[in-house]
Amino acid sequence: MPSRDRVYRTEAVVLRRKELGEADRLLTVYTPAMGKLRLVAKGVRRPRSRKAGHLELFNRVNLLLARGRELDIITQAEAMDVYPGLRDDLVRFGHAAYVVELLDCFAVEEENRALYRLLVETLERLSAGVDPAIVARFFEVRLLEGMGYRPQVFHCVGCGGETRPEAQYFSAREGGVLCPKCGSGRRGARPISLAGLKVLRHYQRSSFAAVASARLRPEVHAEIESLMEGYLTYLLERRLHTPGFLQRVRRLARGEAELQSSGEARQA
Repeated sequence: MPSRDRVYRTEAVVLRRKELGEADRLLTVYTPAMGKLRLVAKGVRRPRSRKAGHLELFNRVNLLLARGRELDIITQAEAMDVYPGLRDDLVRFGHAAYVVELLDCFAVEEENRALYRLLVETLERLSAGVDPAIVARFFEVRLLEGMGYRPQVFHCVGCGGETRPEAQYFSAREGGVLCPKCGSGRRGARPISLAGLKVLRHYQRSSFAAVASARLRPEVHAEIESLMEGYLTYLLERRLHTPGFLQRVRRLARGEAELQSSGEARQA
């Protein structure tokens, strides 16, 4: 985009926001052509602001921006999709928060239309009621692939041999699977079951429709979630905030389900 263009438009998804001064907000958004941007929404916290409702977290918006001295300024905002399914379900909201936090950590200020499409499709799936655990794992795998950190799950990263249909090890430091011979006793390597290995392979080479149609045991879901969290933590060199929030939300949801089940049992 020529530097002489003082005003320009872009589509974006709102990732993060922070209070700024008495009436403004600092927003972090992700765009298809410019990647991650930090923008100022002036006066958006005033009661009569026309932009406020359009700039909620996760919203996909059409923005009119004016170039500023340090940060560009949002002059107009129109919501294109507000993903209502995320607002009515705390678990889905938590997964959406996890997705945007993860993207925020990896994204930079450069064009990546494939990553933008992945983000929008992921929010659409979460809002539509698709299993949030499957949606989140698929997003992780595709994000890592797009960022150049795709874990190697078809060959041993130690000896290069093709992985056999048996339990293996996974090394975050080495970026993939280790065969039993290479992984045994290797510092930082953790076991991965054959079922878990098959799931990771399936997620890497299959479409979302194929992934969503497969039924996985809860323990396999938990294994893959833990493994991916460990790998992402290693890459980012810090822990994300939202996984802990998701764990608390799930415990709350399980507690509510147990209370409802016991209440129905007493009535019967």
